[in-house]
Amino acid sequence: MILSVIIPCYNEENTIEDIVNAVLASPYPNKEIIIVDDFSTDGTRKKLQMLQPKVSQILYHTQNRGKGAALRTGIQAATGEVVIIQDADLEYDPQEYPKLIEPISKGKADVVYGSRFMGGEPHRVVYFWHRVGNGILTLLSNMFTNLNLTDMETCYKAFKRDLIQSIPIEEDRFGFEPEITAKLAKKDCRIFEVGISYYGRTYQEGKKIGWKDGIRAIYCIIKYNIF
Repeated sequence: MILSVIIPCYNEENTIEDIVNAVLASPYPNKEIIIVDDFSTDGTRKKLQMLQPKVSQILYHTQNRGKGAALRTGIQAATGEVVIIQDADLEYDPQEYPKLIEPISKGKADVVYGSRFMGGEPHRVVYFWHRVGNGILTLLSNMFTNLNLTDMETCYKAFKRDLIQSIPIEEDRFGFEPEITAKLAKKDCRIFEVGISYYGRTYQEGKKIGWKDGIRAIYCIIKYNIF
């Protein structure tokens, strides 16, 4: 089984090399690494040129379009049997890939969410209101989808490639998470959750999601579940 790791990035010159090396060192041996640069304006593109020999593909957007658009580009280029989303920061640990992939490789799941809020893995203590907001969005999503997820907004999601490539992704920014959850629920997929560790970063360290993205997420939950 080949794993396709999709890394969307925007202005991540301080972390992109570290995350690529961490993905290369992850315990899953057969993988392709696809990086999508969403028109970075710092030194990220220069770093990516240096990293080119280490990865399978680097795709460049000609304008900044958002995380969802970058994921759409990367997912369309994937060729492995399983696709996993990996943010370009260092919040999620690639050493945990086997945990996410196991339910799929054993034929039990079509999709696996890595939950930051279940299990006993370590977590960096950061923003209280982010946790509250995540809980509200997950609860609202669950009410519409009739799923019992604990972390709808998690970055770590693993999919069977043929499944994720069959779903049209419309959202360009962080609305990808509630959109894809709604569309997976409508397909009656076998969805699993596994507990993961989490090293959340601060805004000073480059975190990008904000309150406006939370409002958009509510809109996406309603839009993609009802219409």
